[in-house]
Amino acid sequence: MSHVSMEATTMLPILRKKLAFLSGGKDRRSGLILTIPLCSDQTSMEELSATLDYLLSIPSDKCKARGFTVIVDGRRSQWNIVKTVVLMLQNVIPAEVSLVCVVKPDEFWDKKVTHFCFWKEKDRLGFEVILVSANKLTRYIEPCQLTDDFGGTLDYDHSDWLSKRLVFEKFTKESTSLLDELSIINEADKSSAVDKDKPADCNLLPSVDPETVLQSGHELLSELQLRRFNGSEGGGGPGGPAWCPMEEELLAQPQVMKLLDSLREQYTRYQELCRQRSKRSQLEDIHTKVMQVVTWLQGPGSELLKSHQAIGDSIRAAQALQQKHEEIESQHSEWFAVYVELNQQIGALLNAGEEEEVVELKTLQQQLSDVCYRQAAQLETRQNVLQAAHSFHSTAQELSQQLDSLLGMLCADVAPADGAAIQQNLKMLEEKLQTVEAGLTSLRQKGALVLEQMCGQSAWPVEEADGASEDQHGNVQQIQAVMDEMQLRKQRCEDMVDVRRLKMLQMVQLFKCEEDALQSVEWLGELLDALLKTHVRLGDDSQETRTMLDKHRKFVDVAQSTYDYGRQLLQATVVLCQSLRCTTRSSGDTLPRLNRVWKQFSVSAEQRQTRLELALDFHAAAERMLQEVCADPVALDDVDSSGKALLDRLTMPVIFPDGTEHFFGSPSDTAVAAEGVRERLLLVEERRLQLQAAGIGYHDDEEAEEGEGRDDEEAGLLKRQDSKLDVIGEELNERDDCEEEEDEELHRDEQDC
Repeated sequence: MSHVSMEATTMLPILRKKLAFLSGGKDRRSGLILTIPLCSDQTSMEELSATLDYLLSIPSDKCKARGFTVIVDGRRSQWNIVKTVVLMLQNVIPAEVSLVCVVKPDEFWDKKVTHFCFWKEKDRLGFEVILVSANKLTRYIEPCQLTDDFGGTLDYDHSDWLSKRLVFEKFTKESTSLLDELSIINEADKSSAVDKDKPADCNLLPSVDPETVLQSGHELLSELQLRRFNGSEGGGGPGGPAWCPMEEELLAQPQVMKLLDSLREQYTRYQELCRQRSKRSQLEDIHTKVMQVVTWLQGPGSELLKSHQAIGDSIRAAQALQQKHEEIESQHSEWFAVYVELNQQIGALLNAGEEEEVVELKTLQQQLSDVCYRQAAQLETRQNVLQAAHSFHSTAQELSQQLDSLLGMLCADVAPADGAAIQQNLKMLEEKLQTVEAGLTSLRQKGALVLEQMCGQSAWPVEEADGASEDQHGNVQQIQAVMDEMQLRKQRCEDMVDVRRLKMLQMVQLFKCEEDALQSVEWLGELLDALLKTHVRLGDDSQETRTMLDKHRKFVDVAQSTYDYGRQLLQATVVLCQSLRCTTRSSGDTLPRLNRVWKQFSVSAEQRQTRLELALDFHAAAERMLQEVCADPVALDDVDSSGKALLDRLTMPVIFPDGTEHFFGSPSDTAVAAEGVRERLLLVEERRLQLQAAGIGYHDDEEAEEGEGRDDEEAGLLKRQDSKLDVIGEELNERDDCEEEEDEELHRDEQDC
């Protein structure tokens, strides 16, 4: 590759004057055509010499060896200037010039002078000089190699050539400098890679952006190739190939390609170097960040968790601890985010890393993951402990409120209105006790969960284990103390509930006894009412009367049982009052009512029984008289007397102990019963008349005696009935005396209660 000794930028004003140019055309020997267009103005030989030096520095040595054909356009200049230029060519490029074609003007100079001069100097010049008209120039050079100034077809734009030349030189200069820099950088890194102890200079950077230089080189190469392609399409004359001003010998297209290849090679090495640098820097950065994360988590992070091991003694305290834990988690989240990012970076490097780097990265990744997962597990366990503690304290507070409510209910006085109210109160008490039992069971479960969560915490390092163990032991004792306290309070309430339950059951029994005693009074009153209103009939014969007498005795037995049951209930009421140490509101009133109704029933029952017995005697005697063939008149008189006595008894009222009078049934019912007796008396009277008609006569004396005897019998019968009533009255008085003694005893018991 030829090196440009001069730069277009240093002589840009001179080059713009177009004192000479290489159009890209070639002569028949393939030599380059150098054109010097002289003008009417005075041409500076120094500037022309500099232009020629610059232009002749462009072609390669191989191209120069083929020689140059110089076209000196003197059509607008003077002969002496043309001569000076031709002579100057000897000094500038004597060995490279093969032919000099001086294009003469139409009014040519003095032929003799010019011919003599060039002919004389031919041997000394070393090249042939010919004078030729512009239209005759094609004899020496093909038209396609000539510009349009000489009637050719070769296209040449000096401004375009100059701009491309500037681009080419700029690229050549930048690429050459960049190649040197990249070579130095790559070699320095290579030597540092060999010598591990020698640190690489990471500050070595190219002065220009390689990408920019490569881009400009590719654009330049594309432009060169495009211009050549277009030049080929432009076509040439039949005497030679198509050509363009930017052929490879002019702007050294192979030189650009070679520079680009070298630059790409060095740049690829530099990119690999940068990649290795970046990887090393990334590894160092990852290692630094990993150690920062590990150091914080094992240091301040662990201290934060270690210094917050309490579980609180109330809901509010537990909530405050949870809020503090959320702040700790927030601080950890920032470092966990760094961990996630580092883990992703390490994963990406592991996929493309070398074996030595993979081992180091895996070690870092494992260390980072172990620390982060251990710390995250401790955070989660702490969160679970706080949640369980909050739930435990919430349950404990709720259970305490339930125990307070139950205790308040137990301490309140019990003054129920009736047994139903007591049952409702007892049900509420049992429900509250069951709620407390369920709450205590739930508290035990949640306490066990808290203890389990605390025991399941990750083990602290040995140097931190003592402090954490002390905190945990204190928490365990606190939980156990709360559960023991609640158990003790619950046991006390249970004992009080047992006492209250017994008292309530006794009160229920008391109310039940009182209610049943009142019911006994009502039942006894109903029996008395039924006795007085419905027990009127005496029977139509002895058999029916005997049956009714049996039913009456059973009826009295039922009433007696009811009365006895009522007295037993009242006695039980007295016992319960003594046990409960309270007075009843109904027993003192119930006992007199029971006794009063019973006495009324007893009098009525005795009266009813007397009537039935009289009716039975009457019907039995009447039936005997009616069935006998020969009836004793005296017996008939006795039957008649007993019937009349029975009728008299039916009209008598029942006198209660308080002096009030009551009758069995209504007057019509009594009339019906009396009618049955009268009908039987009529039958007896008919029997008497039948006996008299049969011839059984009565003398007056006998009748008088019989009458007296009958009167004596009736008097005796009445006397016997009165004596019987006296016996019944004595029995009633004795029974009343016994009942009064029992009533006095009950009253004394109630007063004692």
